[in-house]
Amino acid sequence: MSTDEHESPIAVITGASRGLGKSMALHLAERGVDVIFTYRSAAKEARDVAAQIEAKGRRAVALPLDVGKSAGFAAFGDTVKAELARTWSRERFDFLVNNAGSGAHAPFAETTEAQLVEQFEIHLKGTFLLSQRLLPLIADGGRIVNVTTGLTRYTYPGQSAYAAMKAGVDVLTRYMAAELGSRRIAVNAVAPGGIETDFGGGALRDRALQEIVASQTALGRIGVPDDIGGVVAMLLAPESRWITGQRIEVTGGYSL
Repeated sequence: MSTDEHESPIAVITGASRGLGKSMALHLAERGVDVIFTYRSAAKEARDVAAQIEAKGRRAVALPLDVGKSAGFAAFGDTVKAELARTWSRERFDFLVNNAGSGAHAPFAETTEAQLVEQFEIHLKGTFLLSQRLLPLIADGGRIVNVTTGLTRYTYPGQSAYAAMKAGVDVLTRYMAAELGSRRIAVNAVAPGGIETDFGGGALRDRALQEIVASQTALGRIGVPDDIGGVVAMLLAPESRWITGQRIEVTGGYSL
């Protein structure tokens, strides 16, 4: 990737004020990529991430966005277009990473309609419609990465609503890859396993649960954000240009 700031690739990452998205943004910055990223409410944390990106010599723009509220996508697209012109004097960006999301832990029999709809709005509808809205701004030959979950292969009680929507994103990824191939846009899904983050209320920060997950993982430990950030950066590297339509599970070999 070019490190010339006038020619550097630009990535748009949703949900990068912390966790996996933050790791993705920093890994990409280290590889010469400028970053536009979103946050929902953590403005201070977003400013801190932007400062870390800029400390690596890259440009960063943090924008508020709730991926569960598609009514705001048109205005968000306009804002991205304006920022591209203002900050980079460009009309297109190169990479889109649909990362933002939230969990809904509840047994299948007790999952409410409101929880189901929320998961649909955030994960499946949000990924579909935001990608659609930003598509005119993605350069031909660009890349899209959709973040899904290892839970679409194996099951873990209480995750039915979340996993079902992410399974939809897995399928959507293949359709996007097939239909956007004429523009040479590669589309892949990254499916993390258990990662020590604040996701789901930070459940996987519990040491006892970490030991249980690690005991069922081939590589013998729970994941950390950099395990995912590095893989996303790899998929957006020039060497990965011939990979498209794939679901890449990054779980350390959980439940093989």
